[in-house]
Amino acid sequence: MTFVTKLTFQSGNRYELEDQLSELQEMLERKGAECKGPHAAPPEHHTVPQYRNLAPGDEFSSWDYTVYSRKLEIHGNDHIAREVGHMDFPESLHVEIEVEQKKPLGHRNK
Repeated sequence: MTFVTKLTFQSGNRYELEDQLSELQEMLERKGAECKGPHAAPPEHHTVPQYRNLAPGDEFSSWDYTVYSRKLEIHGNDHIAREVGHMDFPESLHVEIEVEQKKPLGHRNK
């Protein structure tokens, strides 16, 4: 059975996100890992109201920010995926890891 490790990276700093992903991709290529991506999602724009106190109507201007996302998949190479899962990424980068088990076609469940 093959494992697919799906990585999702999010950050408000697009340049740091791209820099970290290019370093990661270079490492994966050096080690011979089969990967797909990074795939970019459209940036998400958020607006958050800010209040001076708990009373209604007294507000600061809203806080606007953008979140940039990229997805990357590592196929097989479990030891490399495990190594990536233990890496230290900057605090400004949010990383989600999902592992999916792929069964060969025609595989019967018992």
